[in-house]
Amino acid sequence: MTKLSVNINKVATIRNARGGNNPDVLKVALDCEAFGAQGITVHPRPDERHIRYQDVRNIRPRVKTEFNIEGNPIDKYIELVLEVKPTQVTLVPDSDNQITSNHGWDTKKNINFLTDVIGRFKEAGIRTSIFVDPDVEMVDYAKKCGTDRIELYTEPYASEYIKNRDSAIAPFIEAAKEAKKLGLGLNAGHDLSLVNLGYFYQQIPWIDEVSIGHALICDALYMGLKDTIQKYLDCLK
Repeated sequence: MTKLSVNINKVATIRNARGGNNPDVLKVALDCEAFGAQGITVHPRPDERHIRYQDVRNIRPRVKTEFNIEGNPIDKYIELVLEVKPTQVTLVPDSDNQITSNHGWDTKKNINFLTDVIGRFKEAGIRTSIFVDPDVEMVDYAKKCGTDRIELYTEPYASEYIKNRDSAIAPFIEAAKEAKKLGLGLNAGHDLSLVNLGYFYQQIPWIDEVSIGHALICDALYMGLKDTIQKYLDCLK
């Protein structure tokens, strides 16, 4: 079964815009679980412009499903992950000033760095995933880094889906097949939505987890969080 992990960064963005604690990020995380989500994802950035490091500390002991922390493995981030010990850590090559993630790792170029970081997390008993573009060579080198899983960066698929969904999905199928052949777990995320998620899942049904935030929270403004989560889960049946 493919799990749905809800990224709650956008909820924190709304809270931070006004100050205070409305909406309550922790409550939203617990509500997502209650409404059927099988995981919660957060992506703290160095400037804490949405999810704060303290949010991660507050959420971790309360989440009963899988807890996934995404981020660029700078020292501060590594220390946080080792402190709270999530179910999964997803390594993303963000620069400090990026609005959102926009590419995967060059796992060949960064093999030594990634191998070291992954080794530290795995020694602590934390499942690891590397954010990669749909490139077979990058998948191969991710395996050499010692990661448990990869997460396919799906923005290119989402962007091209309306124009030609078959050509949009093609490189992702090849990358996913390579991951399967190598024995790597498979996640996916970025710009997946109710428009394109069902087809992605139909073509790559062995995917372990999708992480969805922006589109899901936008949909929830119209449909409500409970019904929205159910609609995303329906795409994964």
